[in-house]
Amino acid sequence: MKFLCLICAETVMEQMPEADAAKHFEEYVAFTEGIRRSGQYVGGNRLLPPGAATTVRVRNGKVSTTDGPFAETKEQIGGYYVIEARDLNEAILVAAKIPGARIGSVEVRPIADDAATLRALGRTKSAAAALDAIHDRPP
Repeated sequence: MKFLCLICAETVMEQMPEADAAKHFEEYVAFTEGIRRSGQYVGGNRLLPPGAATTVRVRNGKVSTTDGPFAETKEQIGGYYVIEARDLNEAILVAAKIPGARIGSVEVRPIADDAATLRALGRTKSAAAALDAIHDRPP
């Protein structure tokens, strides 16, 4: 099963003192190397701060945009990992090792792979398995 791990924190890298941010980056390097070695890494990235975001809404056919994130909250989504795990328990064990979990939170959410979702994305289970094989990932 694949899981999305959304990393949320009140302080993102750009807001940390330079030495703290550098240390935090190194913790992420070590974590990422570990889940690559274990075969659990599927993908991930750091996001720019919420100020760089644009929220898009469509109401009655009209598109509107707002600078910044939609939700008013202290915590910000700072990045994400997509991981491979046997089940939710294993995904939680992996998420608990994400450095951001110590200063914020990590939301772990299963990624849908039902037939309707795959069809909406233009994929089938067999096509998804073939893509995983090409990218050297377990199905």
